Amino acid sequence: MKNKISLILSLGMALLIGCNTAPPKEERAPIIPVEDFFKNPEKTSFQISPDGKYFSYKAPYEKRMNVFVQEVGKEAAVQITFETDRDVAGYFWANENRVLYLKDDGGNENFKLYGVNIDGSEAVCFTDFENVRTGIIDDLQDIPEEIIISMNKRNPQAFDPYRLNISTGEMTMLYENPGNISQWVTDHDGKLRAAVAVTDMINQTVMYRETEEDEFKGILTTSFKEQMSPVFFTFDNKMFYAASNIGRDKAEIVIYDPATSTEKEVLFKHPDVDVGGLNYSRKRKVLTTATYTTDKRGQHFFDDEAKKLYERLESELPDYEVYITSANKDEDKFLIRTYSDRSLGAYYFFDSKADKLTHLTDVSPWLDEKQMAKMKPIKYTSRDGMTINGYLTLPVGIEAKNLPLVVNPHGGPWARDNWGFNPEVQLLANRGYAVLQMNFRGSTGYGRAFWEASFKQWGLSMQDDITDGVKWLIEKGIADKDRIAIYGGSYGGYATLAGLVYTPDLYKCGVDYVGVSNLFTFMNTIPPYWEPYREMLYEMVGDPVKDSVLLASASPVFHAEKIKAALFIAQGANDPRVNIDESDQMVAAMKARGVDVEYLVKDNEGHGFRNEENRFDFYNSMSGFLAKHLNNETVDE
Repeated sequence: MKNKISLILSLGMALLIGCNTAPPKEERAPIIPVEDFFKNPEKTSFQISPDGKYFSYKAPYEKRMNVFVQEVGKEAAVQITFETDRDVAGYFWANENRVLYLKDDGGNENFKLYGVNIDGSEAVCFTDFENVRTGIIDDLQDIPEEIIISMNKRNPQAFDPYRLNISTGEMTMLYENPGNISQWVTDHDGKLRAAVAVTDMINQTVMYRETEEDEFKGILTTSFKEQMSPVFFTFDNKMFYAASNIGRDKAEIVIYDPATSTEKEVLFKHPDVDVGGLNYSRKRKVLTTATYTTDKRGQHFFDDEAKKLYERLESELPDYEVYITSANKDEDKFLIRTYSDRSLGAYYFFDSKADKLTHLTDVSPWLDEKQMAKMKPIKYTSRDGMTINGYLTLPVGIEAKNLPLVVNPHGGPWARDNWGFNPEVQLLANRGYAVLQMNFRGSTGYGRAFWEASFKQWGLSMQDDITDGVKWLIEKGIADKDRIAIYGGSYGGYATLAGLVYTPDLYKCGVDYVGVSNLFTFMNTIPPYWEPYREMLYEMVGDPVKDSVLLASASPVFHAEKIKAALFIAQGANDPRVNIDESDQMVAAMKARGVDVEYLVKDNEGHGFRNEENRFDFYNSMSGFLAKHLNNETVDE
């Protein structure tokens, strides 16, 4: 969109000099290949070693993202992982000489933990167990040879904590999960001191113990709707820093005393949104920032040193959002990431002693941010009076009038869309589409009341929020009512199907990406480790027995005969969250009506396509599908 200030200044100058020439327009961006939006970054996920002598990053090898290590100040890097079937999902420095990483098999999300030295030697899998998912509880930065992990090896429904020696591979179970503990919390000495358990099927209890020799005892039980969530211990290991919405609508950062089961102090709150993130200096043992998200990410500074550091970085990188991704133990060397709505940004190395900022790499240098579209925060009012926040992205160089529109509801649904570079949105805008993203009721970060307003509202008021956004853009003259599509993944895939079923005249076509179609079968195929949350899920979505009429009416598969629009479905065969049966039965229901559905299944994928070649296939297919059914002459796919 045109910058409003620039437009006003241009018009004013034209009047002063008696010129009737219209202000210059942005040029239409050239059509960019799909692959440029979705190919692997050149380098990403930078981290610094504890001693600050090396940094690591992920980069492509045989089309899969692997880990490389490079000495600071040197040009050459050493590749230390050689995965060819699946990307390294995540990694971290365990100590100055060893890196640990997680990888699953074909998208099944049963992550295994691997270790390798920084010269590529002594590679090993520590948790080579079938149908077991490994997680990281504490990397124990002050104990170089140990970490604390979680595994559901003993019981598929419960994650037990283990202390793992990364030199010998020896593992010791620290506590046997009774089956309902969903979170483990260590203190600053690496001792397992707190936990959060699901109790009475619908409540949550915070558990605490003075030492690892003691038994856990409940100190606070609340409805799952009200929570005091420990973030980490205070630096004397006696109390918690926590995010709490108990007795309030928005979550605030508080100090909680487990010995007396009382909240001692509110450290920070925001009037409009939840505050959930809290950061600290390991070296100096002080709080640094609290984080929250309104239209964009925000920070509250507790510490002048942290504030000065960010001000220093932002002074040299004024046009981008800036955040610190990694620091060495001495906290004098940092890795910095920038980004914006039009750029995936870059990585920098900052030496605070030398006061020197060094550019390391652009994440996707083949994309020209001047050709990318701006992501504008917007808000509108739902039919029942709720304020719905969201983002509108308009194509570059095209008048914002009667545009083809792609509505893009987010997944979760208890998540939210954020401001920043989104390759899906940029692809669509580059093809000439307006893109609407909205944080419908139930989206997180806007407080408890807004979240609870989504309970048992799948296909109802949650869907109305989406519909009301579409109608708002039609009324403003931005969207062409005859060229509207809906596309989403996971819950967004459900919302796509629901949109085609419950508002069949609104959309010309829809793209369902790993979405739910049948709320009954969805409940029956959840992963085993979701089992403790089943009753909560019943309260939030609906009980298959008590609310059977509601779930039947809200399941698109039972109402396929109402769909008038063209439909494209994409699914990963190994999806553990939304079973492939969700897509299979929707395709079968459409074919039973004699309607062909474009159906793309990837046998080596799970909940979303992570392999580069599969992303290319899906987004090329989606782009062509939308162009065909929205009569989009902007691009010839």
